[in-house]
Amino acid sequence: MFVGDDHESVATAFIAGDDVLLVDSLGSQEDARRLQSSLCGEMGKTVRIVAATHFMSDHIAGMRLFDEATTIAHRHHRHTFLSQNRQVDAFYREPQVLFDGDLRLRWGRHELHFLHNPGRTLDHISVDVPSADLVCAGDNIVGNTVYVSKADPTLIRGAVKRMRQLGRGTVVGGHMGRFPPAVLDNALHYLDRLQLAVLRIRIDVAMPDVNGHIAAIAIEDCLAPGIEPSAFEREWHQHNLEAIVAQSTFSLDAALAVRRERA
Repeated sequence: MFVGDDHESVATAFIAGDDVLLVDSLGSQEDARRLQSSLCGEMGKTVRIVAATHFMSDHIAGMRLFDEATTIAHRHHRHTFLSQNRQVDAFYREPQVLFDGDLRLRWGRHELHFLHNPGRTLDHISVDVPSADLVCAGDNIVGNTVYVSKADPTLIRGAVKRMRQLGRGTVVGGHMGRFPPAVLDNALHYLDRLQLAVLRIRIDVAMPDVNGHIAAIAIEDCLAPGIEPSAFEREWHQHNLEAIVAQSTFSLDAALAVRRERA
């Protein structure tokens, strides 16, 4: 597993002899070149396949660098690439293998199960590897939190629950690194508490003051008990609050809650 400097994006290498299958390929050319130097230069391996958990620029920087590798993505990859906040056209490479529901691939002693698991994005893939007791989660979690910008929180919740049902002992995030399985419960706790806090504000606070109250939601009020936020989680919590204000996230849920109360 490799963690880049850019956005702490993660790439996971599955090695079979001299050949490598990469799940994600980091977020900058500099990080991807260091990845290439480590795998191909120092270790003497050849990257044969690069698969994307989702097609956002901060996870596909190495796709064009490993130009002889076969590329794999979900068929909705373009929707994700074109709808992201930070699109880097120079990183885009047309995937050679597209799939809809799931894909199984034998790689050395492991079988990788690519599961369509829409949450953070419509094209999101979870990569389940039972023989390694791990699942690659992509951006359906961000450490012990989630990121809701341009996403349906209900889809994110469902995606995390589906990963939890797999029961793997290690969860590899799209950012930061690897985690114990409790990270999935922590991410759900964060999402539920964040949504509840925003709903209370949208329902109870007068309109001119709503955005200010949302911007003041503390990450500590959303995290699971005993979890200390990392600097990266703090940063992306703030991005969440900015996105919730800018994109009116949870406003529909607030309206539906008011409707139910009046029924």
